[in-house]
Amino acid sequence: MTKEELVQKAQEARKLSYSPYSHFAVGAALLCKDGEVFYGANVENSSYPLCMCAERNALYNAYMHGKKKEDFAAMALSAASDEPCSPCGACRQVLSEIFPADAPIYMSNLKGQIQETNVRELLPFAFSADDLK
Repeated sequence: MTKEELVQKAQEARKLSYSPYSHFAVGAALLCKDGEVFYGANVENSSYPLCMCAERNALYNAYMHGKKKEDFAAMALSAASDEPCSPCGACRQVLSEIFPADAPIYMSNLKGQIQETNVRELLPFAFSADDLK
């Protein structure tokens, strides 16, 4: 699957967003090595700390279907933003633990801009399980 096709899937997932407060819909598509794609969209709540981002929803969706870190090939996210949409800090931390550090992450917007990165670039000094020893 091309990065453009994966971004298109993230844009489709974006349509499932529940974002009545921010009006900032985000979609994510997580590509597995076997070709399966898992979707996520942000889901808001009037108690803001209870909101969940698209990236984490896609990752948790995949985990609930038996997928693991080693199964993931790439992720795309998309929003109606001026620049390609970037994961928040909480998502970066979760990605650092359960998404491959060097797998591509395609940040995009609805204008067709795509910026490729990975977890190492997004969170170079991530807190990890090694820090708990």
